[in-house]
Amino acid sequence: MISISCAFPPVPETPDHIALAEELGYESAWVYDTPALQLDCWMTLALAAMKTESIRLGPGVLIPSLRHPMATAAAIATLVGLVGQDRVIVGAGTGFTGRRAMGQKPLSWNDFPAMVSQVQALLRGEDVEIDGKLTRMLHWPGQAPERPIEVPWVMGVNGPRGLRAAADSGCGVFTSRPRPDADYNGIADVILLGFGTILDDDETMHSQRVIDTAGPGVAVAYHAFLEQRDPRLDGFPNAERFLELANATSEDSRHLEVHTGHLTELNAIDREVVTGDAMSVTPLTCYGRELPARLERLAGQGITNVAFQPMGDVARELRTFAEAAGLTKSG
Repeated sequence: MISISCAFPPVPETPDHIALAEELGYESAWVYDTPALQLDCWMTLALAAMKTESIRLGPGVLIPSLRHPMATAAAIATLVGLVGQDRVIVGAGTGFTGRRAMGQKPLSWNDFPAMVSQVQALLRGEDVEIDGKLTRMLHWPGQAPERPIEVPWVMGVNGPRGLRAAADSGCGVFTSRPRPDADYNGIADVILLGFGTILDDDETMHSQRVIDTAGPGVAVAYHAFLEQRDPRLDGFPNAERFLELANATSEDSRHLEVHTGHLTELNAIDREVVTGDAMSVTPLTCYGRELPARLERLAGQGITNVAFQPMGDVARELRTFAEAAGLTKSG
């Protein structure tokens, strides 16, 4: 059976929202590593750790290039020291948002798996060569949890090469879209980052609340396909207008204009192109009675866990999705 988690951009209210998610029965809470857009993921996770007792916590997904491997290892150790190894899960990615929002390309798949391996080796207590010198977690007893520190890892991937890298590394997968041709052999955990909203009975896909709430999840698909030069963008509603508006911005600052509001609010460009006709891009925009069947279809595609990102009225979104998904707790 598919399990239900949640994901958040780190903003001041996020620790309280994670505490609510725990009350409602969500399995895990992921926090984005997007410092150009929101707050620090590790500080947010530490604050959430102080407000919760059982929900699993982790970055979803951290960008290895943003910090020295030792700094990342120390951050993971800090979180493990707060909540224990059983409650920590770590996601890592190449930086579609975390790097693109700063005008940088995602990390190469020639480099990314090795960056993850460095952090994992440090957490095991091994010597690792970094910048031409051996380094090791030198923390004495009482200064950090004892090594080895072994927590589950997932990789943020979508394509075949990433899936192979995850399987070869013994990692799970954190994906933003299910692929009918995906090969999940050898991968135990396949987590879908899902966007959407549960509609009230008197709402439709064209209701303004629905567009404002689920729209940022729709917009991220436009953003991704634009930067990847993916021809699938041509099939989206108002794609021609989106390209016109994006290309009208300065090439030097286009990434700033496109990523403003990413996964939280519709920016000026988004508002001209994201309409009710585009809501079907988000797999979790539906009436509550429709959600179980959608989750069942995702499970049939190999998804083992859905990480729902609530937008807009976050508390309302967490509650309505939890109810529709049949989570057992109430808050």
